[in-house]
Amino acid sequence: MSSTNPRVRKIADRIQVIVAEMLERRIKDPRLGFVTVTDVRVTGDTQQATVFYTVLGEETDLTSTAAALESAKGLLRSEVAKQLGMRHAPSLAFVQDALPENARHLDEVLAKARAQDEAVAAARVETYAGEPDPYKKPRVADEESDEDATDTGD
Repeated sequence: MSSTNPRVRKIADRIQVIVAEMLERRIKDPRLGFVTVTDVRVTGDTQQATVFYTVLGEETDLTSTAAALESAKGLLRSEVAKQLGMRHAPSLAFVQDALPENARHLDEVLAKARAQDEAVAAARVETYAGEPDPYKKPRVADEESDEDATDTGD
């Protein structure tokens, strides 16, 4: 959605700051949970902005916060237009950021894999193929004298 256009990126960054400040200071909806605006992506024509957010809390906090954001969308959009000085403010869409959930899932998977690795390491028995000590050792003196006796025929 967000292009590499520096102007569009700058607008997206400003929208993120404006929305976060508005949610912190001006929006007094009791349904609004502890919200963090994680990212904003703006289309190349600056007509649409997608605001990604996370909410600290339970599933009920997520749904009530989503409803509060939807009801505050008009006020947030007008404030964005006012502070950016744009004639046509981008329409705002709020999307819950899946990143924290994905990170939590990855942590669980990694912890499970680590536990399985430890179980395999604990069950491992150190056995080697071949002889217990495969390295050549210097010959013992009495073996050398036997071979010297047989090699004199050359």
